[in-house]
Amino acid sequence: MHRSQNPWILCVFALLWVGLGCAPADTAPETQDGEASDSPLAKYRTVTLTTDLPLSESDRAVLPLLIEASKLMDDVFWKQAYGDRDELLGRLSGDQRAFAEINYGPWDRLDGDAPFVDGVGEKPKGAAFYPADMTTEELEAAIEAAPEKEAALRGLYSMVERRDGELVAVPYSDAFADEFGRGAQLLLQAAELADDAGFKRYLETLAEALLANDYYASDLAWMDMTTNSLDLIYGPIETYEDQLFGYRAGAEAYVLVKDQEWSQRLARYAGLLGDLQRNLPVPEEYRAETPGGGAQLGAYDIVYSAGHGNAGSKSIAVNLPNDERVQLEKGTRRLQIKNAMRAKFDQILVPISELLIAEDQRQHITFDAFFGNTMFHEVAHGLGIKNTINGNGTVRQALKETASALEEGKADVLGLFMITQLEARGELDEGADLRDHYVTFLASIFRSIRFGSSSAHGVANLLRFNEFREAGAFTYDTESGTYRVDFDQMTAAMNALAEKILRFQGDGDLEGVRAFVETQGQIGEALRADLDRVGAAGIPVDILYEQGLETLGL
Repeated sequence: MHRSQNPWILCVFALLWVGLGCAPADTAPETQDGEASDSPLAKYRTVTLTTDLPLSESDRAVLPLLIEASKLMDDVFWKQAYGDRDELLGRLSGDQRAFAEINYGPWDRLDGDAPFVDGVGEKPKGAAFYPADMTTEELEAAIEAAPEKEAALRGLYSMVERRDGELVAVPYSDAFADEFGRGAQLLLQAAELADDAGFKRYLETLAEALLANDYYASDLAWMDMTTNSLDLIYGPIETYEDQLFGYRAGAEAYVLVKDQEWSQRLARYAGLLGDLQRNLPVPEEYRAETPGGGAQLGAYDIVYSAGHGNAGSKSIAVNLPNDERVQLEKGTRRLQIKNAMRAKFDQILVPISELLIAEDQRQHITFDAFFGNTMFHEVAHGLGIKNTINGNGTVRQALKETASALEEGKADVLGLFMITQLEARGELDEGADLRDHYVTFLASIFRSIRFGSSSAHGVANLLRFNEFREAGAFTYDTESGTYRVDFDQMTAAMNALAEKILRFQGDGDLEGVRAFVETQGQIGEALRADLDRVGAAGIPVDILYEQGLETLGL
């Protein structure tokens, strides 16, 4: 394998030498013999959110306001995901109450949204965004009867209610007027104290967006920031919670501290998109769009999370904005959350690898590769196309409830494609080994499958596991119960799956994707047994955050 100088691996090695701002805190309950306890909390391991990155006096004044504003997104997301939080929590206690707080409702997000509170029934596919008894046919009929309402009824930023027998869209700015109004005030207060002009402008524009129910200008302002030391992801953003249509955005917040040195080192990779887009393994029409030239890549410590971003499994990287107009005009920003990433690698991925990866390939499980695979996953969201090639609208609109899982699957496989392309061009650093990325990639599939069928990331990893298994990308040793990567076959499987996903997206082939998920989105007996072994070993599924001003020492 050809290797030449590149600063990326050098900066990855730096992770091993600097404080990562995410220390283990209380562990999940365990039995005396080390096996997992029966408590539902045993699925998680608690880590404390701190940061060793420098904070200015302005940062220290702004952070409390951002955290206070973020708590409001908790309130909103509870209403979107479940409804009356106080009523639910008021009748629960102990571990069950704590588990409901983690899941923002009575359904286990890491177990296919299985209910864990008696009498609640199945979680509505549309969460609380729609009337609980509304069907997809009813919404489509309402749009057919009143086409002028289509934009609102399919919109990102509204709740759907039934009034006098008719479905109506209620803008978030009205439905959550109190929370969004107070949030806007706190953001404006923070803007007055911010010492970075770009961040100040973003906070002001975001406050306006919350009240106007239009986030286009604030997305552009967020993309224009380059010198900010603090960052904030805030408001209605991801559509994963709406599993009925994939239309409506859940409220969330991330308060982040930017690692300026790391971000400068990683920035060069955003410039690779245009060339890599032209080399995608699909016909030209499926790669005809040009990624926005303003794409950015940076590293951050998370210091507070709320709402959708804090529900169930925790993100280790973010690619935003989701607005296709902004993506084509400006690109996106890929935020690598390195303190969360390090915690998941140490406490989850390494222990899984010691159980499920062939002993002689465990040397290829490295944090360097985990960071790189995650980073290029986010970069790869910018590849492919955002609009169907046959006039069926955006990919998100055409693929409805399947769009999120397929997009995550695309980013996973194209992230590996990008790394493979860099290695072929001699772009990886001296000492970097493509085999590390492949074996770590396989181990990461087992980690993410455990997020469950209610998670877009869990579904994406299950689809890829089954596709790769059938293509011979790995083999399974029944005697040791371990998996071994076949490097040549994995490359071929990667290219084949990339083409399949990109064609699904370009064609807007909703029925094709549904059939793909139905056939390949299943956990076979052997995989189930292996995942049960992981659970029996007491390895957590994900992490929880101990967070707040006191934790930060502010």
